[in-house]
Amino acid sequence: MSAIRIRDARRSDAALILAFVRELAEYEKLLHEVTATEDALSRDLFGPRPCAEVLIGEIDGKPEGFALYFRNYSTFVAKPGIYLEDLYVRPAARGRGLGKALLKFVARQAVERGCGRLEWSVLDWNEPALRFYRALGATPMGDWTVQRVTGDALKRLGLPEP
Repeated sequence: MSAIRIRDARRSDAALILAFVRELAEYEKLLHEVTATEDALSRDLFGPRPCAEVLIGEIDGKPEGFALYFRNYSTFVAKPGIYLEDLYVRPAARGRGLGKALLKFVARQAVERGCGRLEWSVLDWNEPALRFYRALGATPMGDWTVQRVTGDALKRLGLPEP
């Protein structure tokens, strides 16, 4: 039986986290969008004001996956929440319980912190992930559409009014 261990990431894991991010992006057919660097991850995840928390999932001492999440807030329930930005397990390690262990760890954090929600997004074509999440009790939010502003559009939107 394989030993699964979930641990908090450390600054020295920045290269590993970047590798996981790139592997996830490749799986999602979005590698061309990755501009993250090891230095940026190190600064933003392990600096004086971390933007997110990261877990490393190991099987028999070998890093095989990660979860990255951060706090948000729901005005509807007047409670903090957790948004799971990334959950990834390397293909060779899938089906061994690591993804479930990572998600359960994040859910436990949400419960212990008094959160009202744990939310994440998943690509609509990713049937294996959708089945996995539904089996764990997740409910798709069919009435909601994710909106995003990036790059030049974000800069224009952020400009002060004349």
